[in-house]
Amino acid sequence: MYWYKRVILYYFQFTGRSRRKEFWMFTLFNIPFLLTAILLDNLLGTTSPNLELPIGFLTISYYCFIFIPSMSVSIRRLHDIGKSGWYYIISFIPFVGGILMIVAMCIEGQPHTNQWGTNPKEEED
Repeated sequence: MYWYKRVILYYFQFTGRSRRKEFWMFTLFNIPFLLTAILLDNLLGTTSPNLELPIGFLTISYYCFIFIPSMSVSIRRLHDIGKSGWYYIISFIPFVGGILMIVAMCIEGQPHTNQWGTNPKEEED
């Protein structure tokens, strides 16, 4: 939960670097929260009858809240592997983009200081 709160606290911070642990722990907590919002939407009947997806007001609200932090942690993660944040645009390519981003998020960060900052592992140790 610490890593989830940390990403939320750095809501608009697109500079610097994030470790794999920060990104994946955020994702680990984000998925159950999103599934809970979907479940609550279905139980409360707040889903839209016009959409074929089981999402409603709570799910859309949560996704709008979490979009910027998830983008910022992804961009900081790209910085950690030595890529520009503009590589995030790749994630919008259907099918292939998501796979490429998952692979990028699994790559070990650069062990030395790069143009986006010092190694986050060194800062925490």
